[in-house]
Amino acid sequence: MYELLLLALLTRKPMHGYLFIRVINDMIGPFAKVSNGRLYPLLTQLEASGMIATVAEEGRQRTFAITEQGRARFHRLMLDTTSNPGDYARLFWLKVPFFEVLAGGERLYLIDHYLNYCQAHLVHLDGELTEMETYALQQRYMTPSQIAATVQAIRHLHNQWHLDYNDVLALRAAEVTRIELVDGATHGESAPTPVERAE
Repeated sequence: MYELLLLALLTRKPMHGYLFIRVINDMIGPFAKVSNGRLYPLLTQLEASGMIATVAEEGRQRTFAITEQGRARFHRLMLDTTSNPGDYARLFWLKVPFFEVLAGGERLYLIDHYLNYCQAHLVHLDGELTEMETYALQQRYMTPSQIAATVQAIRHLHNQWHLDYNDVLALRAAEVTRIELVDGATHGESAPTPVERAE
């Protein structure tokens, strides 16, 4: 995640370490924080691998810029949907502010993947609710109060995923409009429609 964020920020302008920490902590806070011990070794690693380069140095403070190799790496990280699947919801919304660097079809690819990701969670939670409300009660391996508490927790998660699903649908609608107005005017193409989730 931190490699993605560092490279993402550098696609906008050169930055120094202190500014990296401030901006990243604003993005991932308030409780998650990137430390100096995590950031500076990563900067050293990225520079050694040719992803970033020092463009200014004042005392102990160095300013970094992204290289072409770093831009290619950032592009791959943006389109990656297989790493960290358990934390992908957070990762997806951290990617959204940097969609500007992607082509219209790439943005829709990520959005549609995340729609499917949300749908998978909703289907899973629907199944869990059915099990709690029928099978668990019939088999009596939980007390009624335990079932009620579990159902409440599952419905809370279901509501969160449903909200995320609706938010990304709105994001997709805006993206389709953008593609039709900008990219479509250039290529004469229209954006595909997603498969709607049955309520």
